[in-house]
Amino acid sequence: MKKILVSGKVQGTVLKSNDPINFLGTVDKKTGIISDKNHDLFQKSLKDSILVFPSGVGSSVGAYTIYSIKSNNVAPRAMICQKADLTVATGCALANIPLITITDEEFLSIEDGMKISLDTDDSNPIHHQ
Repeated sequence: MKKILVSGKVQGTVLKSNDPINFLGTVDKKTGIISDKNHDLFQKSLKDSILVFPSGVGSSVGAYTIYSIKSNNVAPRAMICQKADLTVATGCALANIPLITITDEEFLSIEDGMKISLDTDDSNPIHHQ
């Protein structure tokens, strides 16, 4: 089921991961680059992307990492996940990053590099460009 957790309207290019993201241990706060070599987004930057991933994992302190990457202007424009945990939801709310959850089918239909627009006021918030 689709759920809007933080509203907003953005467009951008999808950066998709099939791995959950531990924001505290995986994302560099200053650069927004994934630093975990075991992650499928290793060395990719979250900056200005529409980050699509299954869920967040790890410590609730990861919410501060999300806030930090926003403060350092290296955050994604929006996040879309299958399951939003408390860390991701809190971090996006603090940083004012649009966040929605989507169904497994929708997750499978979104591909890395796709250009999409997200408008949480729309009944169908994701549009492929």
